[in-house]
Amino acid sequence: MNQDPPLRYTPEVSEALAAGRAVVALESTIIAHGMPYPRNVETALRVEAAVREEGATPATIAVLDGRLRAGLSPEAIDQIGKAGPAVRKVSRRDLPYALLRGEPGATTVAATMIIAELAGIPVFATGGIGGVHRGAEKSFDISADLEELARTSVAVVSAGAKSILDLGLTLEYLETKGVPVIGYRTDRFPAFFARESEFGVNFRLDTPAEVAEFLRLKWRTRLAGGVLITNPIPAAFAQDPIGINATIERALNEATTQGVHGKDLTPFLLARIEQLTEGKSLDSNIELVLNNARLAARIALAFKA
Repeated sequence: MNQDPPLRYTPEVSEALAAGRAVVALESTIIAHGMPYPRNVETALRVEAAVREEGATPATIAVLDGRLRAGLSPEAIDQIGKAGPAVRKVSRRDLPYALLRGEPGATTVAATMIIAELAGIPVFATGGIGGVHRGAEKSFDISADLEELARTSVAVVSAGAKSILDLGLTLEYLETKGVPVIGYRTDRFPAFFARESEFGVNFRLDTPAEVAEFLRLKWRTRLAGGVLITNPIPAAFAQDPIGINATIERALNEATTQGVHGKDLTPFLLARIEQLTEGKSLDSNIELVLNNARLAARIALAFKA
């Protein structure tokens, strides 16, 4: 019986890994479930280009044709983008089923971390992580992303956690699981659309070299698990915290009224917030992902130095 994971690389990613060059993992849920077509595909290609411009190799992660994919062709990215929400949103629990059925899967933060670790890619850029949802004391709605950060040794660069979540409880959960939360050039925990929240980070680090050395020391000490590196959205694209929180509350109330929950909640909220902000939130989302990809590339390069 073949015990190797069903993992396939693009030639670009395979060559970079074989040569010991820096590679940055990128998720595919943002393509299928985070933005409308064709802007989702345009953004995915821009994010890959941003990683290359920094001198690293992008590896967009997904499940296709019964294989875990580390790296996608432009045609495969377009295929996922066109299909959009029809593509299964794949987290840890869903990976075996997607492989069994041979159906396409857009990987969440959790699933992307799993595949990145299997592929030997220690740095991953995303928009914002999932977390503890508001009202979780009744619903127990807690993202699998948090558990994956506790167990999978991949560094995740994000603009904090999505501000539709309970940020305080999200940070408490990460603390319980021993996941370090680093603020890149900030002492405050970013809130996705807003540059900061009322909450602090565990540690502030100001250079990619410092972050890379932190990762080396953590994993060299056999402290398994991930690291959350929070990178505030560029100031020019940040939303006013009071205004965006009011919009989020309205979208949350509408989701409750319509009975939207589980894995459908985040895509619903992001789409509704985009409508209510007349597209400004989508512009912010795109710019923060690009910002995170650039930083992840710099960290990956420093990690390989």
